[in-house]
Amino acid sequence: MARVKEQLPAVEGWFSTGEEPALIGGRCGTCGTYSFPREALYCRNPDCDAGPSEEVALSRRGRVWSYTDACYGPPPPFVAVDPFVPFCIAAVELATEKMVVMGQVAGHVGVDELAIGDEVELITDVLYEDDDHEYLVWKWQPVTRRDPRPGARSAKAQSAGSTGSDSGALIK
Repeated sequence: MARVKEQLPAVEGWFSTGEEPALIGGRCGTCGTYSFPREALYCRNPDCDAGPSEEVALSRRGRVWSYTDACYGPPPPFVAVDPFVPFCIAAVELATEKMVVMGQVAGHVGVDELAIGDEVELITDVLYEDDDHEYLVWKWQPVTRRDPRPGARSAKAQSAGSTGSDSGALIK
């Protein structure tokens, strides 16, 4: 029987794990400014003189603000799989806080399957492991997947009888 490894955050205190993981940020009790990671010394709003922010769970969903692919292995302290496998990175505007947080995109979703404005949700996934532990990070998972095939039509265009192509077709 395979031994179950203990799962630990790769960066302690930046996100929660479990059924509904969330980024752990801060919110200034004086002006309401959000921060990620949580600011322990002062409010990040230059117009506010408040001290440390209160810890809050940030939105689990947001919209892709920008994205790119990482086709080369990042330098330490990032731990990449060996051999390196390219991956997609997205900057996501959180739904409630309206702040942008970067993170790796889950699975094998490539840049051809993302678009500005796509809805994503936060999940945790294994970044690397050793003999005893799996080290987790947050990733963004698209709520729906785009069909990267040229000329693919969306379900909406197909049901409307459209003859035009929609290169950003969604896969249900």
